[in-house]
This record gives sequence, structure tokens and C-alpha cells, in this order.
Amino acid sequence: MANSDGREAFSRRLRDALHKGGIGADSPTQLARDFNDRYRGKRVTQQAVRKWLNGEAIPSHDKILALAGWLEVGADWLEYGKSGGMATAMQQMTPAYRDVLSDDELLKRYRQLSLRQQRAVTEIISGLAGRERRR
Repeated sequence: MANSDGREAFSRRLRDALHKGGIGADSPTQLARDFNDRYRGKRVTQQAVRKWLNGEAIPSHDKILALAGWLEVGADWLEYGKSGGMATAMQQMTPAYRDVLSDDELLKRYRQLSLRQQRAVTEIISGLAGRERRR
């Protein structure tokens, strides 16, 4: 569990990233809604986001990864303040936001598919992986 100083430092970095991304931090309700629109895991509440903004809590690592992708900052910078600050962290980010879905959740969803659907997903992944190698 992070100490009070760690939670407050996280809150400052989160607010800074929101500000630099042109996203207001005035409405935890709106931020929760915007975050949940992008995040594939368990939805966050307005109260949870308020705690993040007020230095009362730090989100779980999977939520930090989603926040970092959305805000285009480094996850290590956002969570721990590492990577030499926000400018360095931003340079390390991949350019496009990607939804964060844990391996366990992805596998769970895959197993819920029919055999035919699983084969289709496998073909798509293989095709995309081959396409990336050719670039």
C-alpha cells in the first residue's frame, strides 16, 4: 500500500497529465465516464476517481496502464515518477492508445468463443503478426 506522500505524488502526476492532455480534472464523474469508455476491465466509480485526484488512493496497475495509454504518458512515470519526468515518459510511449486487457481476461473471453470463432481469432492474430513482421 502506498504511503500518503506516494498517493499525493501520484495525484499530482495524474492531474499534470490530464492538464497537458487537455482533459479537465474538475469532474470525477466525467473522468470516470471517459475512463470507463476506454477501459475493458471492471468499471471505476466516480468516488474512486475522486480519490485518485485527491491523493487518497492509487489505482491498480492495470488501471495505471490504461490511464497511461489514454493520457500518452509512461506508466512508470505515472505510477512512480520514474523515467526522468513526463517529457521522457511521453517519448517512451507507443503513439497509439491501446486498450488494456489482462492476459487472464483475454484468455477467459477466448475460451468462451465457439471452436469456429477461436479458429477465426487465431487466423486473424497470425495474419496481423505476419503483417507486422513484414513492415
